[in-house]
Amino acid sequence: MLRFSFRIAGFLALAAAFAALVIDGTRSIAGGAVSITVLGAALKNWEAEIQRVISSRLHPWLWDPVALEFMRLPIWIVLGALGLLCLLVSQRRAPAIIGYSSRP
Repeated sequence: MLRFSFRIAGFLALAAAFAALVIDGTRSIAGGAVSITVLGAALKNWEAEIQRVISSRLHPWLWDPVALEFMRLPIWIVLGALGLLCLLVSQRRAPAIIGYSSRP
C-alpha cells in the first residue's frame, strides 16, 4: 500500500512538473522572452508565511547557501525530481539471481 501511495504521488508530481513546464513555455512565448517560475516565487504566491517559517527554523548556515539556492530553482525541475524520486522509491527490487539454469 505504501508503494502504491509513493507511485501515485510520483505520477502526480510528474504531471504537475509537466504542467508547470507548459505554463512557463506558454508565458515565454506570449511574452517574447524567457519566463521561468522559480520555487521561491511560487511558494510566496501560494503562502506568504512559508518562507518566514522555513527561514526561522533553519540554521543560518543552512538557510543562506543551501535553501536560497534551492528556492531559485525552476518549479518544474523541483517537482520533476520529487516525482522521479518517488517513482524510484516505489520500484520493486530485482530478484537476486544466484546462478543460472542450464536447462533449455
